[in-house]
Amino acid sequence: MSLVAAGDVWGVGHRTEKGLAAMGIKTALALAEMDIRLARRLYGVTLERTIRELRGEACFALEEGTGAKQQLVVSRSFGARVTQLAQMQQAVTKYATRAGEKLRQENRLAKVVTVFIRSSAYDAGGVPYSNQATEVLPVPSQDTRDIIAAAQLGLSRIWREGVRYAKAGVMLSDLQGYETQLDLFAPAAVRPGSEKLMATIDKINREGRSRVFFAGEGIDPEYAMRREMLSPAYTTQWKDIPAAFMR
Repeated sequence: MSLVAAGDVWGVGHRTEKGLAAMGIKTALALAEMDIRLARRLYGVTLERTIRELRGEACFALEEGTGAKQQLVVSRSFGARVTQLAQMQQAVTKYATRAGEKLRQENRLAKVVTVFIRSSAYDAGGVPYSNQATEVLPVPSQDTRDIIAAAQLGLSRIWREGVRYAKAGVMLSDLQGYETQLDLFAPAAVRPGSEKLMATIDKINREGRSRVFFAGEGIDPEYAMRREMLSPAYTTQWKDIPAAFMR
């Protein structure tokens, strides 16, 4: 573990990594030797569990077939290769938004947000690249704004110019029920009015997807599926309604 960076350990986000480094904790081994009480006081129960796992204690239960999901993933392959950061930011915002919707549908909160991007192994002449970044939220959240912010922060850490990206995704993990009690030492509180706002957005969008959307998603983004591959929307688009002519 002395050869593994603390930031590469599951559950250690960018901000946590910087804080640990300032304390001289830069490897997984040093993290495993960190005082449990100090870790919980500074960074909450998630880091405490991570340290216990490094010490050989089972803290993160394995998912069973009939149990609740332990993670939620939204990912897509792009219709056209993405080479610009702005395009990728739009895609990640959209996937984070969808992940937030699914999270609320299951009445769950997420503590950990992971964003991943990769090129295609079949892209001749392209630069092969695949990476992911994990951010730990201050408190478990179901607010799309929190998920987007964490995903974008992670993206900024792993984006590499000169790559033709073929796929991206957002994963939410350390899922918890709404009854989860906030950590006494959590560094931030839940946004005021968050649940009501998200419920309102979800209600409006049930009448038609993306009636309300975050500006960061963009309008008719270039990365989306090729238009010629889309199925006709006979019931929602006038241009797709079949026309018959009589002579």
